[in-house]
Amino acid sequence: MTDRPITPVLDRVRVPADMKHLSDRELRQLADELRAETISAVSVTGGHLGAGLGVVELTVALHAIFDTPRDKIIWDVGHQCYPHKILTGRRDRIRTLRQKGGLSGFTKRSESPYDPFGAAHSSTSISAALGFAAARDLGGDAGDAVAVIGDGSMSAGMAYEAMNNAGHLGKRLFVILNDNEMSIAPPVGAMSAYLSRLYAGAPFQELKAAAKGAISLLPEPFQEGARRAKEMLKGMTVGGTLFEELGFSYIGPIDGHDMEQLLTVLRTVHARATGPMLIHVLTKKGKGYAPAERAADKGHATAKFDVLTGEQKKAPSNAPAYTKIFAQSLVREAEADDRIVAITAAMPDGTGLNLFAERFPKRCFDVGIAEQHAVTFAAGMAAAGLKPFCALYSTFLQRGYDQVVHDVAIQRLPVRFPIDRAGLVGADGATHAGAFDIAFLANLPGFVVMAAADEAELVHMVATAAAIDDRPSAFRFPRGEGVGVDMPERGSPLEIGKGRIVAEGGRVAILSFGTRLAEVMKARESLAARGLAPTVADARFAKPLDRDLILRLAAEHEALITVEEGAIGGFGSHVAQLLAEAGVFDRGLKFRSMVLPDIFIDQASPEDMYAVAGMNAPEIEAKVLEVLGVSRVGARRA
Repeated sequence: MTDRPITPVLDRVRVPADMKHLSDRELRQLADELRAETISAVSVTGGHLGAGLGVVELTVALHAIFDTPRDKIIWDVGHQCYPHKILTGRRDRIRTLRQKGGLSGFTKRSESPYDPFGAAHSSTSISAALGFAAARDLGGDAGDAVAVIGDGSMSAGMAYEAMNNAGHLGKRLFVILNDNEMSIAPPVGAMSAYLSRLYAGAPFQELKAAAKGAISLLPEPFQEGARRAKEMLKGMTVGGTLFEELGFSYIGPIDGHDMEQLLTVLRTVHARATGPMLIHVLTKKGKGYAPAERAADKGHATAKFDVLTGEQKKAPSNAPAYTKIFAQSLVREAEADDRIVAITAAMPDGTGLNLFAERFPKRCFDVGIAEQHAVTFAAGMAAAGLKPFCALYSTFLQRGYDQVVHDVAIQRLPVRFPIDRAGLVGADGATHAGAFDIAFLANLPGFVVMAAADEAELVHMVATAAAIDDRPSAFRFPRGEGVGVDMPERGSPLEIGKGRIVAEGGRVAILSFGTRLAEVMKARESLAARGLAPTVADARFAKPLDRDLILRLAAEHEALITVEEGAIGGFGSHVAQLLAEAGVFDRGLKFRSMVLPDIFIDQASPEDMYAVAGMNAPEIEAKVLEVLGVSRVGARRA
């Protein structure tokens, strides 16, 4: 008699409701299968691996106990949401993660009713969950709200603003503190140390045993309700003081990879909680996959990889990455000027400042996920006579915009902002696109706003920013590799507000701001073959504008086209304002501005995203033909 094959539990789970009749043993098996499926999927697509592996058991337990999508689970940032997507009807599409037309790498409301709130920036989950809880109590959608937030995200002030408000309102709300002692980089600051002390005071095995045994100590039925349950469970562990003072009932820490502990505690709080509850869960990022566990970032972000070895399949490149070029250039400037300091917000590797920290450890500051603080911290340094470079991704600089206006621009403090990931970034999609910084910085009085057209220009802009001592400045550059130009040994400061002519031509001029210059030159080559070679200029500066260059281009050509990797309201709008005030349009100049369209562009390769935006070489060529009134057929015959 042959043994009947055992059907994988995961194959029986299409949506979370299918988990309601599984035994605890089957839920443990489901977690093992879910971890293997997550590893397999990310090996095909690349993406954020480590965070999801760390919450596999937690994901299973939450969906087994709570009634989603009636109950709302809100994953802070969303790096850890891949197992959640597999369990919520998207397993058949999980190998399309972060691909064009595929699943988003983050939670997304339009993608599934199981994603009640979109995310990709940290520290928003508690605020959103409290919003759902308040709406519920005012007659909105019924159901609980659960925020799952990492210890790294707890370094942002917004989390405490939300907890303070939640404690004041006293509404039933669940916050799962996913404590893996690591965000993208190891967490920094007093909060990280506090969380570490919570479970350092007693042997962890004793805490595990206490949490497991706590339920047996509670009377059946729970005669004294939620207060006694909370106090007895909390009494079995340690800590909780800070969260209690904020108005939360605290339970923890518990082992986030022990399914028995998770199910016991979550069932208890789900049944008995009346107000805001914080459950402190200890997890290990990259859990269950040795290559991720060994990696310095615990497999945070990975390219496609071989499951057996963990070896990543990265495409070879002969050109250095813009981020590394920035970091190396800043190190060279800092070697010559000991007043240069660097600030990052929990992204030392992502911004390249890990290289700066290796060379100048006392002059590099990682403030945690706290962009507002980073900006004002840099402003204080500038006021004290230092030369701070506050390096942030464009999409994260948005989080500190009030501080840029109030603490930097109004006081005209010379803070330098290296803006990484400018423009469209690819697989991370709309949430990480650097679309708005040109517009929101160029509108500020006194700011110098630059964009590097290539890696050599970036080196010069680092030197330029270092030399600017009388006002704030910013320079932007994209994700990925440079275009392969010859590199200077060290940058030379550029003349402020002066662009350059790249190629002379006739009839139409293209004024490029940033790295679309390479696509402009491809378009020019194609147009030249048809006898319509345009003049091409690199603006270098969106503020101050090169008035002489712009008016010269307008006077010497029938048409002027600006090109930028940013939203409407940026460089092209400033050029149009200059031309209008100078009366150039009255003389018949044809003007067009190529900007990112007024939509959020979903994830794809950067090339595909720029095709959607209409900003690759073919679209630039078409714009030239359109403004000159030349058909493509006519151009080919020219």
